[in-house]
Amino acid sequence: MLTWMAGFFLLMTKLGLVLGFLLFMAAYLVWVERKFLARLQIRYGPNRAGKYGLLQPLADVVKMLTKEDTIPEGADRPIFMVAPAVVAFTAFMMFAVIPFGRDLTLWGKPIPLVVTDLNIGLLFVFAMSSLGVYGVALGGWASNSKYGLLGGIRGAAQMISYELSLGLSLVPIIMLAGSFSLVDIVEAQASYPFILVQPLAFLIFLISAMAETKRIPFDLPEAENELIAGYHTEYSGMRFGLFFLGEYVHMQVFAGLLTVLFLGGWHGPVLPPMVWFFIKVAGIALLMIWVRGTLPRLRYDQLMALGWKVLLPLSLLNIMVTGAIVLI
Repeated sequence: MLTWMAGFFLLMTKLGLVLGFLLFMAAYLVWVERKFLARLQIRYGPNRAGKYGLLQPLADVVKMLTKEDTIPEGADRPIFMVAPAVVAFTAFMMFAVIPFGRDLTLWGKPIPLVVTDLNIGLLFVFAMSSLGVYGVALGGWASNSKYGLLGGIRGAAQMISYELSLGLSLVPIIMLAGSFSLVDIVEAQASYPFILVQPLAFLIFLISAMAETKRIPFDLPEAENELIAGYHTEYSGMRFGLFFLGEYVHMQVFAGLLTVLFLGGWHGPVLPPMVWFFIKVAGIALLMIWVRGTLPRLRYDQLMALGWKVLLPLSLLNIMVTGAIVLI
C-alpha cells in the first residue's frame, strides 16, 4: 500500500512539474518569438511591461482571463466550449512520454526523468496528435461561421495529410533502435545521434512538424488575410488563449521529439544530461521561429503538393533504402 502511494505521489509530482514547466516555457516562448521577429524586422518588440518586456507574458495572461468570453448566436455551445481544451490537452499529453534526462537516484532508488515510459511511447504520441485534429475541426465547425468552418476544414486536411509523412519518416528510426519506447531510442543513440545516418528522415519530420503546428509557412488554417483567423475566428478570452497555448506547447513537444529521435536526447559532453536536452529543444524552437520570420506563406495547392507529392514519396523511399541496408 505504501509503495503504491509513494509511486502515485511521485507520478503526480512529475506531472505537476512538467505541466508547470510547459506553461512557463510556452508563455516565454511567445516573448522570445516576438523579440526575435522584431529584431529580424528591425523594430523593438515588447518593451513596456517590465524590463525588456519580460512581464509581457504575465500581462497577456491577465488580458486573456479578463476579456469577455463570447459565444456566437447559433453556435453549437457544448462543442464550441470543449474544442479549445481538446487542442491544449492533447498537446500536454504528448509530452508525458518524452524523456528529458537520465534516471535520478534518490534514497537508493532510480527515478526516471519521464512522466511515464511506455513501451509504445511513439504510438501514444501519434494517437494524441491525431486527436488534436478534432479540436481544430470541431472548433471551426461549431462556431457557425464560414471563416471558422473553412479554417477548420483546412486545418483537418493539412494535419491529416502531414501526419502520414510525419509517421513514415520515423519508421527507419524504429528499425535502427528496435523499439517504440522513446527512452530506448535515446539509449540507442549513445554512440552517435541518428541525424548522422538519417538526415532525410530528420528533414521530413521537421517540415511535417511545422505543418502540424500550423505555423508559417504552413499557417493556411489561420490565414488572417483571407480567413481573419480561421478556425478560432469566433473565439475570445481564455478559450482563444487555449488555442494559442496549444500551438506553443506543440512547438515544445515536436522540438522535444526531434531532440529525442534524431539529436541523441540528453546525450552530450561536459554539461549535465538535462541541460543538453533543453539546449537542443531551445535550438529547434528558435529554428522554427526563424523560419516564420523568413519564409512567405504557401498557397494551398503548394501545401498539399509538398505533402503528397514530395514528402510522402521521399519517406517511403527512405524506408525501402533503410530496410535494405539493415537486411544487408
